[in-house]
Amino acid sequence: MRTVANADSIYVDPSALLKLYLREPESRAMAAWRNKVGDPLLVTHHGRVELTNGIGLAAYRGIISDKVHDAAMAALDDDFAQGRYKQGDVLWRATLKTAGELSRKHTRSIGCRSLDIVHVASAMELEFSYFATFDVRQRQLARAAGLKVIVPSP
Repeated sequence: MRTVANADSIYVDPSALLKLYLREPESRAMAAWRNKVGDPLLVTHHGRVELTNGIGLAAYRGIISDKVHDAAMAALDDDFAQGRYKQGDVLWRATLKTAGELSRKHTRSIGCRSLDIVHVASAMELEFSYFATFDVRQRQLARAAGLKVIVPSP
């Protein structure tokens, strides 16, 4: 999907951002899309944890070497330090209430995972209009929640 949305209206699933730090099938598409968006993207505290953990898990699973792990972590830290990401915050009580409502309404038919639901709820609580992800179920949930979905592409 082509979008004229700006970074202030797009919530990006951290698993999509992770493709900027690990070599995955969608990494090129994500990098090209990220360059087009340009502006700083908001990343919540739990999103940052997910990015950090994803890089660590890749090392634990032997997908990347210790050297690549350290370089990916340094690149992530640099992206925050250089302002390519803004640290964002959500009100947890409201976000988890919304997540619970989304789960009750949609998990039985979509098969959503808890963190995917929390990310969609976060986008809603932050009043974002767009949700960027490669995850099929998360796209279905975001659409069902009234968000416009972006699948990053060059």
